[in-house]
Amino acid sequence: MDVEPGNEVGHVHQDVSGGWLRPAVFGAMDGLVTNIALVAGVGGSGAGAHLIVLTGTAGLVAGAFSMALGEYASVQTQNDSVYAEVKVERDELRRHPAAEQAELVASLVQMGLTRETARRVAQEVHANPSLALRVHLNQELGVNPDDQPSPWVAAGSSFLCFSIGALVPLIPYLLGFASLITSLAAGAGGLFLAGALAARFTTRSWWGSGLRQVGFGVIAAVATYLVGALIGVNGR
Repeated sequence: MDVEPGNEVGHVHQDVSGGWLRPAVFGAMDGLVTNIALVAGVGGSGAGAHLIVLTGTAGLVAGAFSMALGEYASVQTQNDSVYAEVKVERDELRRHPAAEQAELVASLVQMGLTRETARRVAQEVHANPSLALRVHLNQELGVNPDDQPSPWVAAGSSFLCFSIGALVPLIPYLLGFASLITSLAAGAGGLFLAGALAARFTTRSWWGSGLRQVGFGVIAAVATYLVGALIGVNGR
């Protein structure tokens, strides 16, 4: 877009629509909470370090693939539904151009434009069929058919971030520290860091976001620890 000298844009927005941010954040948080809970549950049952590592590794692999496949299917289904609506809107513009133009005028008036200005804008928009299609889809559905998230990007970022998150509680055991407390502390640190990093894309404070994620992890860990302790005691 051409900008007159002296009127340059003074800010840059984060890319929040590329299909990677939500699955990356969700994957990292889910990987951390899932394996913190698994480690707490198995550790609470009295199991040894080898079984805890085995369970955590299985949880990492299973969870990463589950998250990736789920994200791919979710994003691809969303994209397919958008493409279906594109076809519907394209057919309506071809069959009922006057009605669609009147609909756009009404929408622009509702946004605050005068009716005369709205008519002129709608006429200019409808002079270009591809522009008319994009504008109608944006006004009616709030989507841009040319800017849909990639299911492969969503799946890949989810797989990678879940794996990293799920690995954190296992690191102390892999380094030879057979201590449940150390593992849970590492997981809490990972949750705080993930929450603080996620806050960079929001208006939340980094410490508030970090503490919130730690709180979620504590709830999951306490619940599974109690279940593990109960089952372990009864199984002896």
